[in-house]
Amino acid sequence: MASSRLEINFIRLLSRCESIASEKRVETEWRLEKYVGALEEMLVALRKSPSKPTVEVMTDYTRKVDFLKGLLEAEKLSGTEKALANQFLAPGRTPTIANERMPVSKTVHMQTKARCTGEMRNELLGTGLSNKGNLETDLRNRRGLVLDERQSAAELDAVLQHHHNLQEKLAEDMLNLARNLKNNTLVAQNIIKQDNQTLTQSMRQAQLRI
Repeated sequence: MASSRLEINFIRLLSRCESIASEKRVETEWRLEKYVGALEEMLVALRKSPSKPTVEVMTDYTRKVDFLKGLLEAEKLSGTEKALANQFLAPGRTPTIANERMPVSKTVHMQTKARCTGEMRNELLGTGLSNKGNLETDLRNRRGLVLDERQSAAELDAVLQHHHNLQEKLAEDMLNLARNLKNNTLVAQNIIKQDNQTLTQSMRQAQLRI
């Protein structure tokens, strides 16, 4: 069945939204939120259209729009909350346009998870990148004083102990993070399994009606 004009416009806007989502956006970026709102309206119209796509295609369209909506909501959070929210996002399973080697939403999901993990790591450490740089500089400076024989043995011990404590805290936080991500992955797998069951049932019902 040939795509309707409404579906063609929907696909074009969806592809544009995914492209914007894959870019590094500034806080004043407003287009994505506005475009996703328009996508939702077009998706509702597409469901009511006499020439609407198959159940499988509509399910993937809905999944991609929900992913973009979830992405916008997650961006309003910070640190750990943002990382956990991104774990529950379900990207599209098929390319939106023909020249995609893999679904753009999957690429966006991986980029977002990597960025959120970095932000969460900084939050767990209790420092920003600049403070981290200051800490490293401070350690180097103190070690330099030892080489110049201007720092006492007690001060050196304090620096080494501080560095050791920092490493232990990071290791403990990352272990807790790994446990949380494992639990969230199991939950996400169950959700995907339920989605597959629902899709299978819908396809069977659609075949019975034919």
